[in-house]
Amino acid sequence: MPCERKTMRYGHSEGHTDVCFDDTGKYIVTCGSDGDVRIWESLDDDDPKSINVGEKAYSLALKNGKLVTAASNNTVQIHTFPEGDPDGILTRFTTNATHITYNSSGSRVAAGSSDFMVKVVEMSDSSQQKTLRGHNAPVLSVTFDPKDEFLASASCDGSVAVWKIEEQTQVISWPLLQKSNDVINAKSLCRLAWQPKAAKLLAVPVETTVQLYQRDSWSFSHLHLLSPSFSIHCSSHQAINVVAWSPCGKFLAAGSIGGLLTVWDVESKLCVERQTHEKGYTVCGLAWHPSGGQIAYTDTEGCLGVLDGLSSSSSSSSTTAAKTSYDDLFDDDDDDRPMDEGVSEGARSPAKNPGDEDDDDDLMPATGRARNRSAFLDDENSLDTGSLKLGLDKFVDDDDVGSAIVPPAAAAAPLRPVYDGPMPTPPQKAFQPGSTPAHLMHRFMVRASHTTQALLLKVYVNDVPGCRIVKTLKLITHFFSNVTYAASLYLSLPSLLHLHSKLQCLHFSSWDTNKEWMVDLPKGEDVRALCLGQGWAAAATSALMLRLFSIGGVQRELFSLPGPVVCMAGHGEQLLVVYHRGTGFDGEQALGVQLLQFGHKRRQVIHGEPLPLSRRSHLSWLGFTAEGTPCFIDSEGVVRLLNRSLGNMWTPVCNTRDNCKGKSDHYWVVGVHENPQQLRCIPCKGSRYPPTLPRPAVAILPFKLPLCQTTTEKGQMEEQYWRSVLLHNHYGFLSSSGYEIDEEGQSQAQKEQQELLMKMFALSCKLEREFRCVELAELMTQNVVTLAIRYASRSRRMALAQRLSDLALEKANQLQGEEPQEEEEEEPLQYTRRNTGSGLGRPGSAGGQHRVTNVLDSMISSSRKPTALLSSSGSTGKLNKTPVLKPLAPRPKTKVQHNSQIETGFQLWLEENRRILLADNPELEETDVIKEAMGRFRTLSADDRLVRCLTQVLSVGFCSTLVLDC
Repeated sequence: MPCERKTMRYGHSEGHTDVCFDDTGKYIVTCGSDGDVRIWESLDDDDPKSINVGEKAYSLALKNGKLVTAASNNTVQIHTFPEGDPDGILTRFTTNATHITYNSSGSRVAAGSSDFMVKVVEMSDSSQQKTLRGHNAPVLSVTFDPKDEFLASASCDGSVAVWKIEEQTQVISWPLLQKSNDVINAKSLCRLAWQPKAAKLLAVPVETTVQLYQRDSWSFSHLHLLSPSFSIHCSSHQAINVVAWSPCGKFLAAGSIGGLLTVWDVESKLCVERQTHEKGYTVCGLAWHPSGGQIAYTDTEGCLGVLDGLSSSSSSSSTTAAKTSYDDLFDDDDDDRPMDEGVSEGARSPAKNPGDEDDDDDLMPATGRARNRSAFLDDENSLDTGSLKLGLDKFVDDDDVGSAIVPPAAAAAPLRPVYDGPMPTPPQKAFQPGSTPAHLMHRFMVRASHTTQALLLKVYVNDVPGCRIVKTLKLITHFFSNVTYAASLYLSLPSLLHLHSKLQCLHFSSWDTNKEWMVDLPKGEDVRALCLGQGWAAAATSALMLRLFSIGGVQRELFSLPGPVVCMAGHGEQLLVVYHRGTGFDGEQALGVQLLQFGHKRRQVIHGEPLPLSRRSHLSWLGFTAEGTPCFIDSEGVVRLLNRSLGNMWTPVCNTRDNCKGKSDHYWVVGVHENPQQLRCIPCKGSRYPPTLPRPAVAILPFKLPLCQTTTEKGQMEEQYWRSVLLHNHYGFLSSSGYEIDEEGQSQAQKEQQELLMKMFALSCKLEREFRCVELAELMTQNVVTLAIRYASRSRRMALAQRLSDLALEKANQLQGEEPQEEEEEEPLQYTRRNTGSGLGRPGSAGGQHRVTNVLDSMISSSRKPTALLSSSGSTGKLNKTPVLKPLAPRPKTKVQHNSQIETGFQLWLEENRRILLADNPELEETDVIKEAMGRFRTLSADDRLVRCLTQVLSVGFCSTLVLDC
């Protein structure tokens, strides 16, 4: 009996739909973009029951009287069936779930989401969840292994992966699909399907074919959408969208984006049924009836259809396959009759002559017995591929890995042990920092449009004043470009036409009329990465060579790279190169980095050390800060900066993932600044790359070192101090390289660092951590150590003050050794350390006896009147210069007559904050300003007031006397 295609009927509004049968086959259940789930008793049901589950419904699954749906509110909901009563929420995602499915027993549900994750949830206890992470784009579909051991998933990142559920690990992954950034932009939904009962085969729709993967060995064979031995009226290039197995596991149905419905007999690889959608719409939902005699399907226009009568054709398909060839089934090219017609005439088909050859592998032999197509049809005859097969599946193209044909009578080969150790990681492909991937429809920073003969390219340069559209180039193939203020470097790849690759440069700053030059690379050598610097251009090629050119086109340096290049970045006289050091394992990339410095001192700063990445991540961006410090970002969002003061080590300074609201959100970095401390990024909602329209907005993220306990006051100040030290190391590098630096900014940074040290010192004193106070004082300058001594003495911590005075002596001796000795005045004070260590000594008579004076004595004796800090004995005698007191030397002492000449701590604070007070209250007079200042000053804690006063005194250099009224 031929298959009957019933007339389709309206089910949902226009958009994506899904369909399934209940366990008994009594009901057809559909969902659509209108957010409704409809329960149909048959295709002729004019009043189906409707359940609203949300604004949109993306997928549904039904088993054991439980209906689960994936709605647009980012949840997977449960409803009773057929009542349709809500029964709770099974799980949640940060974005919408794209596909859900039951396992064979109905005890588990797997759901894939646009946040790149796959969750496996127990129906009996939804808190028991397993999360599978590894995809880099939204998940398209998921399917359970009938034995409940594996789970397969397809993703928009182009991969199809198989996971071990209990271990939550990825067994294997194939790069089969075309990449996209969202499910709606995917070329195919790639609805995977695992063969029921036997669980031997995994069906994967790949463009116009269905690839069947053998369980455990993961080898595959093709099922073609159309046989090449006949022609039909519809297009022969329809990508397959969904596949579904019959309940018996012998037949496989597929629906394409052009509306073609096909059923195969998997054992014989014969097409036993073919139907075309009545309007040619894309088939996006497909389900078999539990009896196997009916197929329900839905399209992207919201319509529901049924293919009925498949039991007859399916049951007789094995007999038909044994007696009939493709030529007998489709002897008339323009005959639209069902495929079952004319099957009885297969026996009258004449046998082929021995000399005749036919390219159609699906023709049956003259004996009438089905030909053994490949080893994957019989587990007993299939050869285990061992460890080599598991490794090759990640690197070898699909067409190169086929299933071997083994005769049925061949003896079973002995199985070799399967290697279950670490698997090689596919090496990261070369990319250009700051450029989005080539598979995206619209890209940054270059926008291109294809024509029939060439590629028209328009380069937009916003940073060059008055240069909006630089030039329109006519290239055969454009790869990538690099733009600076001085020039623009391009690469064209005509090597696709067996010609030489070309490197082209537009020199904006050239003073002659020729602003463009071009160079041909050796034949067979293609550029993988390029960058520009100050007066030079670099190109890394496929021959593991790095070619250096001057900005005018002169060939300069040429040297080999230790491995295939990943990316390069240039800044001034610095060139940063990242390459593959070797093969990584278990998802890790083995990358090396070299930092070269050109100019007067040509040297290699970093000699190929490993590039530290986060676990199981890859390099996402490489470049320099605006101040010239190397920096890179991995796929986990961790930003690392080169720490030149620590032997060129890499320090993490920010994690962009901490600022993301959802797990599928990312930040696309466009610039890094050390002063001010800013990380400029473009927020990407649900994607790794920003959209070109509308114009994206730039967000500024703060730096934050991942120190411990940053929620406490101590941890916050420590993080601020070390971040300031790290991000101001560029002053020393620029100064040593001959660049002019901002001395005011450098002094301001040092002042902030010393203020933070003093605050941490005060906090440690308050917590009675005197040993920690000494450690902090070792980081202070000599002036601030002197302030710390006064703070410790006023806090009645005399032992701490004694140790700090020793430290002040050490710093004084260091300064004395560095600076030339000045002529000593009459009766100079010379501080020497005693053998017992804690005092200040003065050279005495020739007998060698020393008069010992303590810095604390002078503080105590002069505590009641304003005097110079650390006077010799508190007397009014002549002041003397010492190495310790040189930065703190007071003015010649004069008689103090009025308190108005004494600058108190409040007065210093008022002078420092006067501008802020006047800006907030411009209408206030001087008296009111003082009152407002006194109110704010009193709100400060005692320790904070003291630290602020000491810091402000340090900033003015002790040019006046001080009364600590804090």
